[in-house]
Amino acid sequence: MTTAILREKLNLEILNEADPNREVTGGYTGDLLSWVMSGAQSGDMWVTIMTNINIIAVASLTDVACVVIADGAEIEDSVIEQAKIRNINLYRSKKTAYQICNEPLFL
Repeated sequence: MTTAILREKLNLEILNEADPNREVTGGYTGDLLSWVMSGAQSGDMWVTIMTNINIIAVASLTDVACVVIADGAEIEDSVIEQAKIRNINLYRSKKTAYQICNEPLFL
């Protein structure tokens, strides 16, 4: 499934959509950035409540397909700007991480 289809299925708010055709091949949920760096795989949808600038660096390092900010967490414009510069798909949901991860996406 592409990030655009994922966005539609989860009703995600677009913060930056750099590549709507990027394939999502799995998922990872976590907020401890060192764990995400060691556990997230290329192509994953990464769900987090973290919103600081470091999420963009971790997304770039791990080559995740997109970052989904859960709980409607506020995010600074400077972070969104870095997502644009680094071509990171960045979305937000009002749902909790648990709710996002329990959506039947791959049926």
